[in-house]
Amino acid sequence: MCGPRAFFRVSTRRPPERGTNTRTGEAGRNGRPMSTRAAALLRKPGQPQRPSLLELFFDLVFVFALNRVSQRLVEELTERRVVLVEAGETLLLLLAFMVLWFVTAWVTDLYDPQRPQLQLLVYTAMLGALVMAVAVPHAFGDSGLAFASAYVGVHIIRGLIIVPILRGHEAQRRAAGVFFWFTLSAVPWIAGAIGTGLARGLLWTLAIAIDCAALLLFYPAPWSRPTQQQWPVLAEYLSERYRQFFIIALGELILTTGSAYSDTSFRHVGAAAAFAVAFITTVLLFRVYLFRAGQLLPEAIKAAAEPAHLIRQAFLAHVLMVAGIVAVAVGYEIVIEHPFGHTNAAWILVVLGGPMLFLIGRALVERAVFDRVSHSRILGAIALAAASPVMMFLPPLAVAVTTVVVLAGIAATDAIHARGRPPERPHPPNLRQ
Repeated sequence: MCGPRAFFRVSTRRPPERGTNTRTGEAGRNGRPMSTRAAALLRKPGQPQRPSLLELFFDLVFVFALNRVSQRLVEELTERRVVLVEAGETLLLLLAFMVLWFVTAWVTDLYDPQRPQLQLLVYTAMLGALVMAVAVPHAFGDSGLAFASAYVGVHIIRGLIIVPILRGHEAQRRAAGVFFWFTLSAVPWIAGAIGTGLARGLLWTLAIAIDCAALLLFYPAPWSRPTQQQWPVLAEYLSERYRQFFIIALGELILTTGSAYSDTSFRHVGAAAAFAVAFITTVLLFRVYLFRAGQLLPEAIKAAAEPAHLIRQAFLAHVLMVAGIVAVAVGYEIVIEHPFGHTNAAWILVVLGGPMLFLIGRALVERAVFDRVSHSRILGAIALAAASPVMMFLPPLAVAVTTVVVLAGIAATDAIHARGRPPERPHPPNLRQ
C-alpha cells in the first residue's frame, strides 16, 4: 500500500496543464483534455470552495438523525437496561450516520454539486438518512431492515450513477473502488437486518467496521490503489464541512436540552438550573472547539506536506467530538428531568464521558494543526475521569456543574494564553518546506 503522501493533494488555483483533466490533473486515455460527461461531472478550477445551500439543506436531516440517536440512548438509560449492550448499539447507529454524512461531503467535494446528477444524489442521501432516523428507535427490532436498506441503498445508488458516468475517465477507478467496498459491506448489513438478536449485532458490527476501515484507507481496490491524482482535496471546502458537522451536533444538543426543558415545569428550580448549565456547556464546547486550531484547520491542510495525514486525523477527531456531544445531550436531558436525587453510574458515564470524548477529539485537531496538545485539554480530561467516582454521592445537577467548571477552566486558560501574543500560525507535524 502506498504511503499517506500519495493519498491526497491540496487543490491549487493554477490553470491545468494542457492535456490534463481540469479536476484530477490526469490526462485522458488518448492524451487529450476530457470533454465528456465525466469531465463535466468533476469540479472545475475557480468554482466556489465553500459549501452550497444544497449541502446546508442536506445537513438539516442530520440534526433530526442525531436527535433520534440520542433519544434512543436516553430511553435505554432511564429504563436501566443493559448499558454496555445498548450503548454499543447506539454507537453503531451513530457511526452509520457519520459514514453517510462524511462520504456525501467527499462526493460534493470531488464532483460539481451544480450538476443535476449530484443534486439527485444529495436528495437521495437526505431521504435515506431520514428513513434511517425514523427507524432508529427500533433499528435492532422491527425496523432493522428499513434502517439497513436505506443505508445500503444510498451508497449503491450513488455508485450506480457515478461509475457509469465516469466511463473512459481515470476517475472511474476511484469511484469503482468506493462502490466495491460498499457492495461488500452491503452483505452483512442486509444479512444482519434479516437476522435478529446477537446475529444482527455481530453482522452489523462487521459491516460498519468494513465501511469505516475502507473510508480511512481511502477505498483501495484490487484494480486501483489510492493515489495523489485520484483524491484531490479542496482544503477550505472539506474543513468547512467538518466544522459544519460539529455545528450540527451542537444544534442537536440545543434541540435535545430545549425539548427536555419545555416538557418540564418552568417553576421547577432544579430543571431551570440544569437548563442553564446545559446552555453554558454548549457555549463552552463551541468556544473550546473554535479557539485557534478549529479556525486554522484549512491553512494547516494547505501547509502540510502530507495532507492525507491531516484529513484522516481531522475525520477521527470530529467523529470523537460529535460522539461526545451526543453523549452530552443524552446526559443533560437526564439531568434536566432528574436534577436531584441519586445519580446512576450510567448517567455519570454520559455527563462526564461525553466531554472527555470531546476533549480527546479536540486534542487530535490541535495535534494536527500545531503538532502539539495544550496541557489544559489533557488535564481537563484527567480531571473529569478523576472526579467520576465521587459523583456517585452527588446529585445529577452537581455532576453537570463539574463539567462546566472543567470546560470553563480550559476556555479561561486559552484566553490567558492568547492575551498579548500575536495570532499563532498553523504548524502541522509534516510541514511543507
